[in-house]
Amino acid sequence: MKGKGYRRVLIKLSGETFCKSGARGIDIDETRLMAEEIVAASKAAQCGIVVGGGNLIRGSEIARHGVQEVTGDYMGMLATVINALALQDVLEGQGVETRVMTALQIQQVAEPFIRRRAIRHLEKGRVVILAAGTGNPHFTTDTAAALKGDEIKADVLLKATTKVDGVYEADPLKHPKAKRYQQVSYLDVIKQGLRIMDVTAISMCMEEKLPIIVFNLKQRGSLERVIRGDTLGTLISDASTVTA
Repeated sequence: MKGKGYRRVLIKLSGETFCKSGARGIDIDETRLMAEEIVAASKAAQCGIVVGGGNLIRGSEIARHGVQEVTGDYMGMLATVINALALQDVLEGQGVETRVMTALQIQQVAEPFIRRRAIRHLEKGRVVILAAGTGNPHFTTDTAAALKGDEIKADVLLKATTKVDGVYEADPLKHPKAKRYQQVSYLDVIKQGLRIMDVTAISMCMEEKLPIIVFNLKQRGSLERVIRGDTLGTLISDASTVTA
């Protein structure tokens, strides 16, 4: 099924998209494959990207080993900057003009996030990679994606996953017979505890009426197809729940 396409999108990439399944660090071959998907997508829409850093470090994990939670969160933000710079370099190697903007001040390697400047970059056809989350501890990069999606006035937030192809009534990796939702409301995601994104991010998208599409980035061409309006994955919006 095909619907309307999108003019401007905010893509949320987890840190896991930078490496092979179960691995850590940055795998340049995996990053190149991801970049190819973004190159195709950038020809269909203006693309803002929020990157995670879990392939390098997770603040919540390191906090369990004695590092203060706030310190761990800042370390995680810096990990997202490393990922953003890697993605920028690979994208520009494929001919796509790119800007990295950060919520932390690191002007030697990236621009500070200024909303109007970010929008201007998008209007000029540049891919804008947004790093360092919200710039504050205790907030996830999912929440940063919801916030930045609203700030740049994206038409949709695209939550790219690497293991599942949408939102399921239960974890499909543990429950193979779990049904996938074609469409589900923000409230149902929260009430049912469907942990595809954190509650703060879902609530923010609900408040701002920013739809979310959850899809599997590892399916070749899926990002461009979603942007052009193909029905893939799961749509999270105000609409009633529909089970695939």
